[in-house]
Amino acid sequence: MDLGLKGKKVILTGGSRGIGRASVELFAAEGADVAFCSRNPDQVAETVAALEKHGGKVFGSAFDMEAGHDAYRAWLAGAAEALGGCDIFVPMISTSGAGATGDWQKGLDYDIMGAVIGVEVLEDHLAASGAGSIVITASTAGLETFIVPQGYNALKGALIVYAGQLSQALGPKGIRVNAVSPGPIKFPGGNWEAIEGAMPELYDATQAQFALGRWGGPEDVARTVVFLASDASSYTTGTNIVVDGGYTKRVQF
Repeated sequence: MDLGLKGKKVILTGGSRGIGRASVELFAAEGADVAFCSRNPDQVAETVAALEKHGGKVFGSAFDMEAGHDAYRAWLAGAAEALGGCDIFVPMISTSGAGATGDWQKGLDYDIMGAVIGVEVLEDHLAASGAGSIVITASTAGLETFIVPQGYNALKGALIVYAGQLSQALGPKGIRVNAVSPGPIKFPGGNWEAIEGAMPELYDATQAQFALGRWGGPEDVARTVVFLASDASSYTTGTNIVVDGGYTKRVQF
């Protein structure tokens, strides 16, 4: 299926590992030009080398949200300049990757403001695209009670509300806004690999709740992110798609 992504300009934050890495690789494989950032310079360099094999334009650089919001604005503006605009924005910087899911302030600065500031900086580029698309990464932790009360869970729920309301505000400008909520996802070096060794009871109990009987990987979520961002999903806006292998237990109307 042709997703219509060839030549599209994609800015994705947090793209050197996990779901972000799988997503940026799929975008590049579909012919999109991509810009991404990550905290780890070595991972950025390795990812850039892998993406360049697809032949499109690649802008990747090390960036840490601890540098502050002004530095983040500057990185976003530089990414748009390097690509010559922005058709698709996918904010994925999160306290989950930083190992700080219990830190409410970091959750606000990373997860919430990473999306909000990104939209503020890139809105004009997305409107000029004529087919702008924003895909916000939420989580099933924002839909149901999950492990313990913490900032990550509550703020991911807030992102779903933000994405829905933003879709109404930006629709007249030709910009679609959707959210994707992954369930527990396992990959090398990720949180659930660490939990498997440190808290095997929690790991086993979580594994037992997947209706499909297996853990999801980053590529399972990335395929949904890329499809939702693409012109193949051009009439979808204001929705939240759950990608969790049947982990959450609810009837969604």
